[in-house]
Amino acid sequence: QVQLVESGGGLVQPGGSLRLSCVASGSIFSINTMGWYRQAPGKPRELVATIRSGGSTNYADSVKGRFTISRDNAKNTVYLQMNSLKPEDTAVYYCNADVVARGTAYYTHYWGQGTQVTVSS
Repeated sequence: QVQLVESGGGLVQPGGSLRLSCVASGSIFSINTMGWYRQAPGKPRELVATIRSGGSTNYADSVKGRFTISRDNAKNTVYLQMNSLKPEDTAVYYCNADVVARGTAYYTHYWGQGTQVTVSS
């Protein structure tokens, strides 16, 4: 079994910064893409950023230049540095990862439980 646990959410004023972390643990053989998605009330879940095991990244247009995704492959951890936060960034942020579990030969998509980010004065 594989678990993803996020941390680092909270309340921040507009223009502020937060850093989210997500650790994958369990019976892991390898991890390919890791990423962050978010879901605001009444809206569908949307892509924020992804990063592949080799380091290539992809960002939603709405966060380009403000957010930075990174990962530590040795620690099975992905980070999201969020700067210049805006009220419209308020959402529950979810981590995901494409994991090959030990004893298998295919990727399974896992999700974390989510962490709330609120941007408000």
